[in-house]
Amino acid sequence: MSTEPAPGRRRTLTSLLLALVLVIALVGTLGATGQARLVPDPIPGEPLALVEGIPGPETGPPCPLDKRYVDEQPAGLREDVAQAWQRLRAKAAEAKVQLCVNDGKRSVGQQEREFAEAVRRFGTAALASRYVLTPEKSMHVKGIAVDIQPLASAAWVERNGRAVGWCRRYQNEEWHFEYDQNYVTAGCPALLPSATGS
Repeated sequence: MSTEPAPGRRRTLTSLLLALVLVIALVGTLGATGQARLVPDPIPGEPLALVEGIPGPETGPPCPLDKRYVDEQPAGLREDVAQAWQRLRAKAAEAKVQLCVNDGKRSVGQQEREFAEAVRRFGTAALASRYVLTPEKSMHVKGIAVDIQPLASAAWVERNGRAVGWCRRYQNEEWHFEYDQNYVTAGCPALLPSATGS
């Protein structure tokens, strides 16, 4: 009796091993070039590789409620965050409220450009960081934040989003919301004055 796997099973095992080697090589290459960092998922006991170099959309179609804003696809958000976004959007639709994602996931490079533009606009890094954080501090880069427009829609999320894990985080940004499953039971944390905490 032979202990060799059948030819079809051998091909399947070989394919799986090859795919695993390719994934490890890709993650290793991105890590070596500084384009990706592996970080733990903040949900205890559930490790997740988060590739911070993955960009989000640069823009989207105009928000139908207010053409000054866009409505990006929420591409690039962490998987649990993307699912929570869909739940929030469905809850809003039931209440006849439309939500536009003016900004969602950003890569490290996108966040660096956002921060540089804010420094140019506000004059100093200290003033810029009240509205735009550096990549290592940004929740947009981590894939857990969205900026919702128009402000009437953002106000609805502030009142109703906690039920599905979304909370506004900063007093000076009525549009910025972050997801954390713990918000459902623990409630939203106190608002910080700004992204810098002051």
